[in-house]
Amino acid sequence: MDFMLEEELMDLMTFCLQNPDSAEVIEKKKRITEIGSELFLDGGLDALENFFFALKNRIIQEIEKDPSSLRSLWNGLTTEWHY
Repeated sequence: MDFMLEEELMDLMTFCLQNPDSAEVIEKKKRITEIGSELFLDGGLDALENFFFALKNRIIQEIEKDPSSLRSLWNGLTTEWHY
């Protein structure tokens, strides 16, 4: 399941970074938030950190854009995650 979520997050984040003016971005960001919630419920803060670290490295390598601005979509899942 983790691999599937990682791939979905990769696709969603890549789309948001490459198409910031698209009408679909709102929907895709909502799904990123939902997946973050699933990850947190399953593995806690460590899961969020690990997933984001791996995704950030992949996205930077593949499209040369930094997804750090999308970290804030997971704010509110835990008080320890505040970006």
